[in-house]
Amino acid sequence: MNLRDATWTDVRDCETDLAVVPVGSTEQHGPHAPLGTDVIAAEAVADAGIARVNREVVRAPAIPVGVAEEHRQFPGTMWVSDETFRRYVREAVESLAYHGFDRVVLVNGHGGNVDALREVGGRVTRDGEAYAVPFTWFEAVGEHSAEMGHGGPLETALLRHCEPELVREDRMDEAQAGRADGWGEWVSHTNLAYDSAAFSENGVVGDPDAGDERRGKELLERAGDALARLLEAVAERDVSRPERR
Repeated sequence: MNLRDATWTDVRDCETDLAVVPVGSTEQHGPHAPLGTDVIAAEAVADAGIARVNREVVRAPAIPVGVAEEHRQFPGTMWVSDETFRRYVREAVESLAYHGFDRVVLVNGHGGNVDALREVGGRVTRDGEAYAVPFTWFEAVGEHSAEMGHGGPLETALLRHCEPELVREDRMDEAQAGRADGWGEWVSHTNLAYDSAAFSENGVVGDPDAGDERRGKELLERAGDALARLLEAVAERDVSRPERR
């Protein structure tokens, strides 16, 4: 059940305690990919995972703005502080739990959200308000995960499969010309750069041309399968809090 399309009476009559919240970001993804890339990916993977389970799942609207100040030099990028983001996501989860949807998977499409979402999941779970866990799609696609950049092969591939009309194919040469090969500037296992503009001229990291539509289809299948397994595990898990030892 998608809350966007449901009525309150539909929700009242829904017999499940399992919900999915897509979480993304509104930020630059180079000259060829839209600002909403992370939201598009999170929603696509959420829907793919839900379609693969034989149980009812509530699908909440996506959270479109995340922890993305590292892209602030690029126009159109929006961001909130870690504190604001954590509080917003937590209260969104709490509102679902109030209606009985107290097993929640946060389907994430943005690397900058990862740490904050893990903290939120731990906090609401330890406080007994809900059981919440984050799932970041590009960490669940096998060997492809090693090539995750920014506006690079994985995100471009997924866009070409899910919403190809949003990829500016005529700007691919521009995306290639100003891209970085890897994320950050590393010395002694330390990243010296805080913002993407410090090491990428146009915000792209990785080779977008290495992400064709066929690869995007495979990525969505892998991420959807992984999310489905997680949804089943969350649905069946004993979520009572462990006793003090």
